[in-house]
Amino acid sequence: MISNGLTVYKLREYQQQAVDSTLRYFRVRRDPAVIVLPTGAGKSLVIAELARIAKGRVLVLAHVKELVEQNYEKYKSYGLSAGIFSASLGKKDRDEKAIFGSVQSVARASDEFFDNFSLLVIDECHRVAEEGSTQYQDVIAKLRERNPELAILGLTATPYRLGLGWIYEYGANGEIKTDKKRFFKQCVFDLPLSYMIKHKYLTNPVKIDIPVTSYDFSELTDSDRPFTNEEVEEILKSQKRLTPFIIKNIIDITERFHRQGVMIFSSSVRHAEEIMSYLPPDDSRVVLGDTDMTSRDKIINDFKAKKFKYLVNVSVLTTGFDAPHVDVIAIMRPTESNSLYQQIIGRGLRLSVDKKDCFVLDYTGMKHDLYTPEISDKKPAKDTVPVRIPCPKCDFENDFWGRVDDEGNVYEHFGRKCRGGIQDPKTFEITPCGFRFRLKLCHACGAENDITARECEKCEAVLIDADTKLKQARLSKGFHVLTPDRITFDERRDKNGNPYLEVKYYDYDGQYISEAHFFSNPTSVKKFNINFLRSHLRKPELAEAIQSVDDVIKYQKLFRLPSFVIARKQDKYWKITEKVFAEELSRSSA
Repeated sequence: MISNGLTVYKLREYQQQAVDSTLRYFRVRRDPAVIVLPTGAGKSLVIAELARIAKGRVLVLAHVKELVEQNYEKYKSYGLSAGIFSASLGKKDRDEKAIFGSVQSVARASDEFFDNFSLLVIDECHRVAEEGSTQYQDVIAKLRERNPELAILGLTATPYRLGLGWIYEYGANGEIKTDKKRFFKQCVFDLPLSYMIKHKYLTNPVKIDIPVTSYDFSELTDSDRPFTNEEVEEILKSQKRLTPFIIKNIIDITERFHRQGVMIFSSSVRHAEEIMSYLPPDDSRVVLGDTDMTSRDKIINDFKAKKFKYLVNVSVLTTGFDAPHVDVIAIMRPTESNSLYQQIIGRGLRLSVDKKDCFVLDYTGMKHDLYTPEISDKKPAKDTVPVRIPCPKCDFENDFWGRVDDEGNVYEHFGRKCRGGIQDPKTFEITPCGFRFRLKLCHACGAENDITARECEKCEAVLIDADTKLKQARLSKGFHVLTPDRITFDERRDKNGNPYLEVKYYDYDGQYISEAHFFSNPTSVKKFNINFLRSHLRKPELAEAIQSVDDVIKYQKLFRLPSFVIARKQDKYWKITEKVFAEELSRSSA
């Protein structure tokens, strides 16, 4: 809308919600907060509105000049006065109410610059390091020194970082994202990518079935640790013959369906150069990490002007880059993070004239999903998928890895602890639910701990890990380690006629070790719940539904085998002392 020569923007409903959520939070707390908005959601407008209504001075930081300028122009469109502090843009304004600056320039500003700011806004805030002396931390320290009540708000589309995890402790719904301390305390508003697509704020992504062979990166995902660039290089080198076929496929699809702009995401500089050798030289360019700024700007501007069709890049255009005409995203690099995968595809989802959708060509074979939530736990097995599991204590719906049957019903999951929390609407304090789906009991105080804990959370007693227990049992006389092949459940009766459950663990040779469980009173039922059900059930939250031998027989298909059973000789019998499950073991022991 045009008024008095100015463009006056009306915030979309979700943008206004983001602003309102921020205001509610900062009226009560001063811990740094985050807004999560996907690509194309209009972060600049949200920033402009917050800067406009802020009572004191506002500093808006970004790491590249394009974002500084973009945020500045949106704010100026309200007819408000603002300044720029950025060497690359040739301006160093100091006295305006709102200053839009690059973190590199602001970090070198004189001490007087940092006076009287009440709000700091950080665009692409996932770049703020948790530790160490960085330019962001230096700026924050100087601002806080002058105003301890400084409100700090970050905005990002990628709140999950490889090697770190979630950049904030609590989600917008009170979900506990991490137990570790983070610079940003809470996400106050989180808009999913699916909302933007559903409401046609972004174009429709169309994932194309690839008729050619994709790269095989499966050995990267089998490891417990993040993969390295060297490992990726080695795999690409061994599969070098596939690259020309993949590029030919990209060109064929582009030409056949009259696509306007193609972004190709490569794994390394060498890979990018190889890709370029198979693309039409007059119709393709490449942007690398060491491409000088002048050349990079020219390439990007020429691409936006549609002077060439194919733009290859190496991890430098995943964020902060907008070319709305892009209607093909070709992924030729492996990604460990679903968030990064979504961010890459987001480069092609902006609306544009004569653009009805965006083709997604994934040549990695890693089967990421555009709408799947990020699950910070390592994927436990190849056949697991994200599943939603309600907590039996607080009803919070947790996103865990799990297994589903042919009908899509969840029959097993690998969640350990409920991530839900109850948030006080007045103080924004969050009380964690704390329910553990699986647990390890402390031998000293009886407290519940994570199954991989090495030290009791309550009394700090040392908890012996599963690998050590196995090693000790195998080396000790009077102990036996059985590798179960199957498990049976039978109802028995004692000499007084009272029913009890006999559980037998058979190895591959048919030898077995058994244990008995009674259900005679609430205490014995509770003991059975903690000592057996929480570890054996594929869905531990069903434990409360099992109160008798008949219930165990009824649900027996839902029980899983331990990897090892440790027993100790007592008189003529073997008494089970430990059961070790796969998730408790290191890869080498499993």
